[in-house]
Amino acid sequence: EMALGYDTVVGERGVTLSGGQKQRVAIARALASDAKVLLADEPTGNLDEATAWDVIDLLKHIAHEEKKCVIVVTHSKELAQAADEVIHIGSIHAASSKPNF
Repeated sequence: EMALGYDTVVGERGVTLSGGQKQRVAIARALASDAKVLLADEPTGNLDEATAWDVIDLLKHIAHEEKKCVIVVTHSKELAQAADEVIHIGSIHAASSKPNF
């Protein structure tokens, strides 16, 4: 919650906002667009648990009711469990060898 509501001074690029406030503003901006695909990278990472669940519910609503494609990248097991589909990407080890000249 902003101290002065819409009149709260946030500074250039939101320098006076907390991490969670910046996260919520970014989510609001994404939701305000008319994009058919929403890509959310760690959307609950800087949020308290109650707000995180609000965001999860909102993302599910957007996917189910507004028929938008919502793609979430997360390390959160709770967020992954709330998803309709999960693609788990584990450690990727690239093997390389130097040619002998």
